Amino acid sequence: DKLGFTVTATGSYEEAAALASKWGCPVDDSTLYALAQRVGARAEAQTQARLATLPPELEPRRKPSELGVLLMDGWLARFRGPGWGARKTHRPRVEWHEIKTGVFYLHEQAAQTHSGRGVLSDKAIVSWQGEPLELGRRLNWEALRRGLARAQETLVLGDGSAWIWNVKADRWQGARELLDFYHGGEHLWELGRGLKGEAGAAAWVKPRLHQLRHGQEKKVLEAIARLKRPQGKAGQTVRKQQGYFAGQAGRMNYEEIARHGWPIGSGAVESACRAKQCRFKRPGQFWTPEGLRHLCALDEARRNGHWKELWYPN
Repeated sequence: DKLGFTVTATGSYEEAAALASKWGCPVDDSTLYALAQRVGARAEAQTQARLATLPPELEPRRKPSELGVLLMDGWLARFRGPGWGARKTHRPRVEWHEIKTGVFYLHEQAAQTHSGRGVLSDKAIVSWQGEPLELGRRLNWEALRRGLARAQETLVLGDGSAWIWNVKADRWQGARELLDFYHGGEHLWELGRGLKGEAGAAAWVKPRLHQLRHGQEKKVLEAIARLKRPQGKAGQTVRKQQGYFAGQAGRMNYEEIARHGWPIGSGAVESACRAKQCRFKRPGQFWTPEGLRHLCALDEARRNGHWKELWYPN
């Protein structure tokens, strides 16, 4: 139990071994790897078994929440490719694969520190390498466990990737959709640079960002659609961004959402992705699908409140 916890709370098996030796349990990193894989496989099997059942609510007497927030994003991890370990090969030795991550929390669990930094008193974090709909299945189970079904409203936040809205349509059809404001702004800046160049972008972008944030999104979107495309590479940029904003048009009602006091940014899932990368994307780390899946399952058992079941399943 203590060794497994140490593996998930440190950045590598080597760090876990060094820390374990300080609290009186000398062990080498290969032993910790074997432990993580064995118990992580158990954690994944328990997750699969849970997904076949209805989740019991953690706080069934809790009053209905105003809002349940679901956020999704992805990040890349290094994997051993088909040419790994070969002296001569035309096959890639290293491959990059997207790890999709989702976060759920209830609106009343969000607060701010004295410095203004956002904090969450509780949240569920789920990751998956593979089909996005499987991430949705896992995230939905954890969200229901935390009271999603009794939330009066549901909000899905994302960076605009098509797979996020596909998961939303599969799992939470009645939820509101919102494009993360920061990512929308990034695309607006890219459009501005395509139109006006680096020097002239700010004068074009800043007024439209203000309009976008303060209830004039339709005006901004109509103006973007009417833009004349310049020649060459700049024209390609403008055309690409026009397509992007046309595809996100129904997900940019920032003033309305902010008026409720609800989030317009996906910082919670960005933070979760960053935390995952600090453990799974360190220098020299190259994963196999099983190696990452089992350690990730072990880590999520700790973060999502299933740790005791690993050691006392009955």
